[in-house]
Amino acid sequence: MRKIISQEKVEKKRRRNQLIIGGILILVMALSTIGYSLSGSNKSSSTSLKYNGFEFTKTSGLWNTNAGSFQFSFQYNPNEAEKTNSVLNPLSSYQGKPLYIYTENSEAGTEIYRNLFYQNQIVQRVQEACLEADKCAENAPAKTCDDNFIVIRKSSNIGISQNKSCVFIEGKSEDLIKLSDSFLYKITGIQ
Repeated sequence: MRKIISQEKVEKKRRRNQLIIGGILILVMALSTIGYSLSGSNKSSSTSLKYNGFEFTKTSGLWNTNAGSFQFSFQYNPNEAEKTNSVLNPLSSYQGKPLYIYTENSEAGTEIYRNLFYQNQIVQRVQEACLEADKCAENAPAKTCDDNFIVIRKSSNIGISQNKSCVFIEGKSEDLIKLSDSFLYKITGIQ
């Protein structure tokens, strides 16, 4: 059997519960605002460094710099990337021409795509392809080293080399992004 409770007591209990829930909501909102303002101040501060006359600023996880009239973004700054002594064609040899790419590491390929096409439109287009000597996927055209071609592949040999218009970026899977950045640093004249 239920107790008979007066309307006044029911109303008093309901008001008390509303005040408790309202107080909890106000406390959560206040703490959320404070937490957001404190975390936001750390993200807005950026890291910067100078390298070979270029100013690099890290924002949104990428190192950004200007080289000539172009803005480049890299996952690794020049101090973190492997310095290459390879002789490579300069950036101007890619301008206005199609760029073919074969990659075994999509992030390394994205690094090239972002800097040479998406962000700056230096090359006419970027298209997946394969070397004529290799077995091609159905939708990938076979190209030779007479075309601007970048091959990024996993290998025990680590380095960057060029044969005619073909660039070979080879290394361990975890190093291919750094090596791609090294290639970009070299052709832009940053390294």
